[in-house]
Amino acid sequence: MAKHVVSVSLGASRRDSVVQVELLGEEVVLERRGTDGDFQKALRLIAELDGKVDAIGLGGIDLYLWAGGRRYTIRDAKRLKEAARKTPVVDGSGLKHTLERRAVAQLAGLIDWKNTKVLLPSAVDRFGLAEALHEAGAKVLYGDFIFALGLPIPLYSLSFLQKLAFVLLPVLTQLPFQLLYPTGEKQEKRAVDWRSRYYTWADLVAGDWHYIKRHMPDEMRGKMVLTNTTTEEDVAFLRERGVKRLITTTPRLNGRSFGTNVMEALLVALAGRELGEEEYLRYIDLLGLRPQVLDLQEEA
Repeated sequence: MAKHVVSVSLGASRRDSVVQVELLGEEVVLERRGTDGDFQKALRLIAELDGKVDAIGLGGIDLYLWAGGRRYTIRDAKRLKEAARKTPVVDGSGLKHTLERRAVAQLAGLIDWKNTKVLLPSAVDRFGLAEALHEAGAKVLYGDFIFALGLPIPLYSLSFLQKLAFVLLPVLTQLPFQLLYPTGEKQEKRAVDWRSRYYTWADLVAGDWHYIKRHMPDEMRGKMVLTNTTTEEDVAFLRERGVKRLITTTPRLNGRSFGTNVMEALLVALAGRELGEEEYLRYIDLLGLRPQVLDLQEEA
C-alpha cells in the first residue's frame, strides 16, 4: 500500500497538485493542499489528516527559524504542529539545513561563487544556505531588513546578521505569522518597488520562491535563480523576464518542484519517524537528490 504524504499549506489552493512516485522500492503519493491563508482551515485539515496519512508537511509557514546553531520556534506554526497527535509534522527546515547547504558545494563546478553577487531576500528562513554561500566566498546581500521589515538596510556581513537574529528572532517568532510572510492570495501579489534595485545588483537570487517572486522586476536578463518550489507557470514567469537559469534544490516531478516541507515529510514517511541531520544526509544520498538545473533561454 502506498505511503501518503500531505503538505498543508497556508498558500494558494490553485497551486495544489498530487503525484505518485516510486522511491526506494516504495510507492508514495505526494499531495499539496492549500488553505488560501486561512489559519483555522489549516488547523482543521491537519487534525482531520492526523493518523490517516504517513507524514504532514507545513507549507507556507516555518516551524523553526535558525541562526548560528540556535533554533527559534514560530508560535503559530507550533499550534499547527500540535493539531496532530499521531502523524509526524515537519516544515522542511531540517532538509533546508542539509540539502540546500550541500547544493551550494555541488554547484561549484557550474557557478564561480567567488565572483558571484547573491541576493538572499530572507536569510533567517535559510540560514544553512546563507552560511554555505558565505563559506563558498560569494558576495551575499542578506535582505532580511529590506524584504521582511521594509527598511532600506542591506546587510553584507553574516556575523552581523547572526547577532541581529539572536536579538530579533525571540520577538519576531511570537508575532502572527502573516506579518512575517505572505500567505494565501498575498503570495500572488507582486510589489515591484524600490526593492527591485537589489535584484539588478545581483547575479543570482536565492531562497524562498514567494519572497523572490514578490519583488522581482520585469527585467532579469542573464540572471540566475536558486530556489525550491516552482510550477510550470513559475518557470514561464522566469523565462519571460529573461532569467538565464533556474536551479531547484528539490527534484522536479510532473513539471514542478515540490517544497522542502514535502520532501522532508516524504523522508519521514519512508523512515517511519522524524529524522536527525545525519539521517537526512543519508537519505539525500540514497535518493540521489541533487540540484536540478534548467537553462531557460536555451529552451525558448
